[in-house]
Amino acid sequence: MSIRIRRVYDPPEPQDGVRVLVDRLWPRGVSKDAARVDEWPKALTPSNELRRWYHAGEGSYEEFARRYEAELAAPEAAELLDRLRELTGKGPLTLLTAVKTPEESHAAVLARLLG
Repeated sequence: MSIRIRRVYDPPEPQDGVRVLVDRLWPRGVSKDAARVDEWPKALTPSNELRRWYHAGEGSYEEFARRYEAELAAPEAAELLDRLRELTGKGPLTLLTAVKTPEESHAAVLARLLG
């Protein structure tokens, strides 16, 4: 099982496997053809409220991760998370995000939960 986190702005690579965009909004300046996104589970992304709270610098990454994990327990998000777990059993999975620091983002939380 291989799970990678990459910025959606990076060119696709053969070892990416299934490419999943894990952002709620489509990234600026990237065409759908260039991004080569296989899946885009919008309901798996952090809520607007949580995202704004975190980006405003009001809390730590650890608190963000805890709150995001709580959101992922909602039925629709949990179902989508299970779908990604199924995909990891079939081959490489790349989580794509537009954030500048993927290692301290929701994508890192997802990768940890999937791994």
